Amino acid sequence: MSSDQHLQVSKIQAGTVIDHIPAGQALQVLQILGTNGASDDQITVGMNVTSERHHRKDIVKIEGRELSQDEVDVLSLIAPDATINIVRDYEVDEKRRVDRPDVVAGVLSCPNPNCITANDEPVRSGFDVLDDGMRCQYCEQIVSEDIPSLIDPE
Repeated sequence: MSSDQHLQVSKIQAGTVIDHIPAGQALQVLQILGTNGASDDQITVGMNVTSERHHRKDIVKIEGRELSQDEVDVLSLIAPDATINIVRDYEVDEKRRVDRPDVVAGVLSCPNPNCITANDEPVRSGFDVLDDGMRCQYCEQIVSEDIPSLIDPE
């Protein structure tokens, strides 16, 4: 491909563009967002795209959907340098970098079957965010891998 040729991806009219996702993590982002391809969401995924800042990156565009703060908080755990672009009328209306929160509450389930949050107790889960993972606030279980699988579907 010559230097004057580009892969063109159409703009979205309204929705969210998640940029600067670490290369190879776009599918985990989709899992975090609960998007499996069976929904009506129109999604564009770019993986291992050349990036000046990160060498390689992934990009996810979701038409007609703006992310909640809880979704952005969980997303920040696997893509701490991501940028969230809110698009309205084909233009970027809002652009912000994700911030890793100190605590993630109510969106993840503790993998420890003995944790009080894993039982039928009316307790909202909470995790302290660490440099290399998360720690359950109740049982102190450390989680550092497969975070998307812990998303509470409720």
